[in-house]
Amino acid sequence: MKKYYSFLEKKSQSDIYEGFDPVFMPDFLFDFQQYLVDWSLKKGKAAIFADCGMGKTPIQLVWAENIVRKTNKRILIIAPLAVSHQTVEEGKKFGIECKRTNGEKLYKGINITNYERVHYFNSNDFVGVICDESSILKNFNGTRRSQITEFMKKLPYRLLCTATAAPNDYIELGTSSEALGQLGYMDMLNRFFKNEQNTSNIRRAWASTGGGVPKWRFKGHAEKAFWKWVSSWARALRKPSDFGYNNDDFILPPLIEKEHLVKVDTLPNGLLFALPAIGLKEQREERNRTIKERCQKVAELVGKDKKASLIWCHLNAEGDYLAKIIKDSVQVSGKDSDDKKTEKLLGFANGDIKILITKPKIGGWGLNFQKCSHVTFFPSHSFEQYYQAVRRCWRFGQKNKVVVDIIKTDGDHDVLKNLQRKAKAADAMFTSLVSYMNDSLSIKRDTMEFNKKEEIPKWL
Repeated sequence: MKKYYSFLEKKSQSDIYEGFDPVFMPDFLFDFQQYLVDWSLKKGKAAIFADCGMGKTPIQLVWAENIVRKTNKRILIIAPLAVSHQTVEEGKKFGIECKRTNGEKLYKGINITNYERVHYFNSNDFVGVICDESSILKNFNGTRRSQITEFMKKLPYRLLCTATAAPNDYIELGTSSEALGQLGYMDMLNRFFKNEQNTSNIRRAWASTGGGVPKWRFKGHAEKAFWKWVSSWARALRKPSDFGYNNDDFILPPLIEKEHLVKVDTLPNGLLFALPAIGLKEQREERNRTIKERCQKVAELVGKDKKASLIWCHLNAEGDYLAKIIKDSVQVSGKDSDDKKTEKLLGFANGDIKILITKPKIGGWGLNFQKCSHVTFFPSHSFEQYYQAVRRCWRFGQKNKVVVDIIKTDGDHDVLKNLQRKAKAADAMFTSLVSYMNDSLSIKRDTMEFNKKEEIPKWL
């Protein structure tokens, strides 16, 4: 009978604790970080959605060290390119030994590698895994994502850490759930959501048929149940006070966003004056046609700043031209080897390189560029790219105000407007996520409210 009740509890997707109490809790962790380590260790399989600079690296290092001490087996941390090197250095600072590996040699205790190297590892060699910047999973193609999910599938201890788990991005939450052994992506959608066509087709599959894109929405009265379910395996916070702790050591300096309108010398074919670009095709044409003027504006702003500058671009032609016209700049491009990319990214992080030029999809994940307080950015439709690009510098621990120069043309009006709309929506949704999660944590689960064994009267 006990086995049957245990089976029902697992099927209910309510709080399931398969881990253990911490055996190691160092003083260098803040109180809210200790809470997250304690909770995630007891869970065994968990996700932590904490903002940039909230200390996810020491949290995951202490989590991994606990697993190693408890089991005397290996842990693998999977991180974006160059972040693994920073994690090793953080480990040295905190006195937790961890070693970087490409898969050819494994070490006792904590091993660290890049997402691109996962297929060289055998999950049987490890007892647990940590995915650093786990929101990157949704950006991989199906094969790479399946490899990582499959690698994690049989491991008893799993931890996902990221700052940008956008609450309105259900694909990402489904990917995280699946990696932790919770509901699969489609199971999640079908339980809590419905679309206008009453089908189970997801965006990409449906769009390929030419029949339009189905819009998913919560089923009636399912929204609260959905966030209760998420809170059973994840914790989200933007600042310590989200969990009732003190914010004194986690106050961000000012962020100053400046928009610069660039007047271009050329106009679209057939037009007498510039108009906002309509549709992706026109926007791509606008971007390609105005490379020279936009990049020259960046060079002007960087020259005025006289400090370290982080320059984000989206096109190879943009990066190449920026590197040509900006003195002493260093470009990290897709054609660079992984070792060369790592060398340049860490060189900028350490202050050896003053001006760095790269794309968000190359250097926008997990790296700490707190020594830089000046960022330039060309508008795009991706709020996540913009968020990550800015947060490399504007993060807890930054001592100076951060200036973000956004360079736009008349044709970028709709692009920038869409980006700003997404920023407001993401902020509102993350606020809702934290609110729902705190409400859920303060109330007993439905499945746990009636956990007392019934008493049968003696007269029966």
